[in-house]
Amino acid sequence: MLQDLEKQYILPTYGRNYTNFKSGKNATLIDSDVQTFIDFTSGIGVVSVGHANEKVAQAICEQVNNITHISNLYVIEPQVKCAESIVKQSTFKMQCFFANSGAEANEGAIKIARKYGEINGEIKRYKVITLDQSFHGRTITALKATGQEAMHNYFGPFPDGFSYANTIDDIEGMLDEHTVAVMIELVQGEGGVQPLDKQKVQALAKLLKSKDVLLMVDEVQTGVYRTGEFLASNVYEIEPDVITLAKGLGGGVPIGVVMTSIENALVAGEHGATFGGNYLSTAASNAVLNILQESKNSGDLDRTFIKFETKLEVLFKKFPNLFTSSVGFGMMRGLRVKDADTLANIIKSAHEQKVLVLKAGRNTLRFLPPLTISDEEINEGFKRLDAALSSL
Repeated sequence: MLQDLEKQYILPTYGRNYTNFKSGKNATLIDSDVQTFIDFTSGIGVVSVGHANEKVAQAICEQVNNITHISNLYVIEPQVKCAESIVKQSTFKMQCFFANSGAEANEGAIKIARKYGEINGEIKRYKVITLDQSFHGRTITALKATGQEAMHNYFGPFPDGFSYANTIDDIEGMLDEHTVAVMIELVQGEGGVQPLDKQKVQALAKLLKSKDVLLMVDEVQTGVYRTGEFLASNVYEIEPDVITLAKGLGGGVPIGVVMTSIENALVAGEHGATFGGNYLSTAASNAVLNILQESKNSGDLDRTFIKFETKLEVLFKKFPNLFTSSVGFGMMRGLRVKDADTLANIIKSAHEQKVLVLKAGRNTLRFLPPLTISDEEINEGFKRLDAALSSL
């Protein structure tokens, strides 16, 4: 059995659900028993334009029939076009470095900050401040940047120079002569779908600019239209020095990007990624970017957001015995659940009703549906979720 083979050969780093999905279309998945599931997770925010998107599939097929990979020793045309599209849609004047994941992108951001602190100023600046309950990845340095102490077990000693502010209000008091950067998520994803206050973020950006401390925004989950605009930074009306992207950028193909306004922030020999920005990943990403830009410009994306939010709020108000608050915005949403046991039961019951949802933090039911989800899929998904909640 597949379950037995998985337990024999795969490290148990995930609490697996053994449903075996065989195919999908947009926000609908089909398992090995030909049962349909409505996907409100998009692979944790990855499959931004849905499963088996025809335009993405065509772009991938055309690319692998020509060149899948050479190396970054040569110019890669779809990579250049992808960087151009990202920068133009961001509205910022920046340059990009391509990696394979959000953690790698955040590693690149930290290297940019450390170099900046080395060459700008009379003393070396190396300290990076992040927020409590943040999540920045699972590599050693990105893990240390993550403000969740439980995730630091076993893996030390870590690189030094990281500290965690309890709230955004505490950051100013933590700045010292060795601080080079502050890294934040504008909406904490793994931390519980927790948006930061817009005015406080704008005040922080202004403060850091006055002190020549870099503002780095981790948009691995919030970016690529997940929160309504191309970047959550656009929603918050700030202009960070460094931004990281991943997840929804490739529509399912691994890709990560660190982008910065610091010209030539990293030069030849200072950083690299063998697979980063290769033909395959950037061809897929270009298709995703085109699809979502067209959807945003046509108004379809905003209409989908409104439809999903409306249905979610109806559900929230119907079950006050289960939920305490509704959080997030765009297609990065959450419902706070009264306790962790109830949340576990909701996710289990939802799966039994064949709708996929996620956990975030200790007590948040998280929703990250494909941005292309249809009205019919939204209606069916909430119908099934309603049934799941009613059974508890």
